[in-house]
Amino acid sequence: MNFDLRFPIGILFSSYGAILAVYGAITNGSDIYKKSLGDNINLQWGAVLLVFGLLMLTFAIRGRKKSS
Repeated sequence: MNFDLRFPIGILFSSYGAILAVYGAITNGSDIYKKSLGDNINLQWGAVLLVFGLLMLTFAIRGRKKSS
């Protein structure tokens, strides 16, 4: 059984992170960030999710190469 759970997790987190980061970049400077003391939470957490997803994808690809 060659199912690596890191691959679908990486795709999921990367896609959600990219969507959230783009939304945060588009709405940068908007009034919706006044409640969070001016911090663009969408952009920050989108970047975190994107990095985590890309890290999972990297580990999945490296694990696939080692098992071949």
